[in-house]
Amino acid sequence: MRVVVLGAAAGGGVPQWNCNCEVCRVARDERPELRATQASVAVSADGEHWFLINASPDLRQQVIATPQLHPRAGQLRHSPIVGVILTNGEVDAVAGLLSLREGWPFTIYAHQQVLSILKSNSIFNVLDEKRVRREPIEFDVAFEPKLPDGSPSDLEVLPFAAPGKRAWYLEGETRADGTEDLGDTLGLRISDKRSGERLYFLAACAALTPELRQRLQGAPLIFFDGTLWRDDELIAAGLGVKTGQRMGHMAMSGEDGAMAALADLGITRKIFLHINNSNPVLLPGSAERQAADRAGWQIPSDGMEIII
Repeated sequence: MRVVVLGAAAGGGVPQWNCNCEVCRVARDERPELRATQASVAVSADGEHWFLINASPDLRQQVIATPQLHPRAGQLRHSPIVGVILTNGEVDAVAGLLSLREGWPFTIYAHQQVLSILKSNSIFNVLDEKRVRREPIEFDVAFEPKLPDGSPSDLEVLPFAAPGKRAWYLEGETRADGTEDLGDTLGLRISDKRSGERLYFLAACAALTPELRQRLQGAPLIFFDGTLWRDDELIAAGLGVKTGQRMGHMAMSGEDGAMAALADLGITRKIFLHINNSNPVLLPGSAERQAADRAGWQIPSDGMEIII
């Protein structure tokens, strides 16, 4: 199974367009290698057909920068992208769908709550449902996404509920069915059916519950929410008024942070994803980066490919 990190940053990317914090300033003026687009990964069992995990607003730029996702030589219209699996309905996860509107068939897989968001917003009608199918997925029901001809992809995807919150632009709205926020934040276990290798994707997670700890025990690879270094980071930096918990994200550090919570689970490879521009872990040589390194965590860059 092959995995490409298309984007490693949280909403707005690095640098953000209107931000002059230390990380953004350094990435903009001094160290362009620190620049990052918004979080998404691509997964493939055969290296030819790729499934995107979320479609970030930067998707067009990400596709251009990723040779694995380029059209096949000699074909006028072609894309290796055969599906998009959505883990939430945030702008960061769905806006990139609008860049895939040029008539190429693929399938969108998402919880019914997220599909309802797409259905209710007419701008997503640019994705003709005769070509771009929308397939509902359910908690703890594994499925095998299909290739364009209907053949198996050799990937198995198991969605599960992750502690989180509704998309911020939907806060305050009342659902007609009176349901809670189940389905608004998903984690994924993605397995290669041939090799048995697997990874976990949790780019948004508000807490590590006992059930989630048990699920992640002994994982070969995990992409985990790395939005903030500390819960009050945005407030302390003067960049916002919300804590990480208020936004539905665990901090990396602290007694209740991700590094401590996942330290004793026997996870082979741990990668932070969805890292906010305010997070000092992005700066090589910082005390925060050194602490993450010591704890066995990796800070990815756009374009990094992993084979498991």
